[in-house]
Amino acid sequence: MKLRFWGAADTVTGSKFLLTDGRTRLLVDCGLFQGVKAYRRRNWAPLPFPAESIDAVVLTHAHLDHSGMLPVLVREGFAGPIYCTAPTRALVRILLRDAAHVMEEDARYANRKGFSRHHPAKPLYTAEEAERVLPRLEPVALGAMRHEGKYRVTLLRSGHILGAASAHVDHDLGATLFSGDLGPRDDPLIPPPDDPPAANWVVVESTYGNKPRAAADIVETMGRVLSEAIERGGVLLIPSFAVARAQLILYGVHEAFARGLAPRVPVHLDSPMASNVTELYGQYDGWHRLSGERFDAVCAGVEFARSPEESKNLNAVDGPAVIVSASGMLAGGRVLHHLKRLAPRPETTIFLPGFQAPGTRGAHVAAGADTVKVHGRYVKIRAHVEQSEAFSAHADQAGLLDWLGRLPRSPKRVFCVHGEREAADELRRLCQERYAYKAYDPDHGEEVDL
Repeated sequence: MKLRFWGAADTVTGSKFLLTDGRTRLLVDCGLFQGVKAYRRRNWAPLPFPAESIDAVVLTHAHLDHSGMLPVLVREGFAGPIYCTAPTRALVRILLRDAAHVMEEDARYANRKGFSRHHPAKPLYTAEEAERVLPRLEPVALGAMRHEGKYRVTLLRSGHILGAASAHVDHDLGATLFSGDLGPRDDPLIPPPDDPPAANWVVVESTYGNKPRAAADIVETMGRVLSEAIERGGVLLIPSFAVARAQLILYGVHEAFARGLAPRVPVHLDSPMASNVTELYGQYDGWHRLSGERFDAVCAGVEFARSPEESKNLNAVDGPAVIVSASGMLAGGRVLHHLKRLAPRPETTIFLPGFQAPGTRGAHVAAGADTVKVHGRYVKIRAHVEQSEAFSAHADQAGLLDWLGRLPRSPKRVFCVHGEREAADELRRLCQERYAYKAYDPDHGEEVDL
């Protein structure tokens, strides 16, 4: 049995893990590469394996760095099932449709404005190609087993976001456990990860493998940021992922207002996708901690901008007010239009509530850049910029080690993936020092004979 790392090795995005026993080929996740251009180019290269050779996909959760290449996989010939939880299926429907729409819109905008190096600019995939993925999504209940060849696949709760799961892949030759992305145990919205079952090999994420996160209450953090932004008199612009992050921010804003930590101001969520995802929380209440009444209260004070016209109307908002908009790393989407308008104003506050991958605009803004390039032109950054990792949906170093320490017995090997090289290597070292696990951080494209 062999395991090959076709993504999320030496970087934090592009998760693709190919498990094969010589007869059946199982792909765990099929994600987009994000961040620096060298990684993003991989999205446009031919798939590193014949798509038609894959028998099934196991999808740990809906984030695009885990699901965003599925339309390419199906377009190139994959015809099998995609196993995931029911909330993940619902989220993937939203995310892939939105991703394809944004790609098509960006290509049209680039062609109209003439700032693309490619003539004509084309989307990575179309809305029609994204739709072809959806019938292949097969929901699996937590703890239920699916058989694929000699593989026996079971999904377990991993925290992180709505519907996220770890994948336990059992086989006569041994069991492999894929952590997926793990959430913090104290997340106010999403329940903590299940304890991991025994496995011969463990593939664990390492996003925060070198970062013990300082204890910070998200409500108090949001209250302080809100209060200071309101004092400046400008707009508080919060770039946010549409899934999990936006909902956690809305919760933090609501609680800050409710506890009197900041005066109430208008709150706008400018993201059709985030608006649709927020509605899903009402449908999958067993997957998060909020009661129906409390969830309704969080949403009651928010103006949802869904249409392009509603988004354009926010150009008249000068503050004090809050605009939450995607994407979370300023990589694309509606938030860029707000960034162009608001970043040059010193009364604006830009709040980055989480990790900003190297090479993204978010990382440049967080590092104190004077300008960033948006739609082919440079925009001055005069706004006050803050960053906090209190809103991260990832377990920190201590949380990752805690999860690994709950394994019933020592695995033969632990593979540290889905992290920058320094993070993966630090988690590898701590696995060996604390638990005497044989740990390793693989290279992109490396194959391991299990």
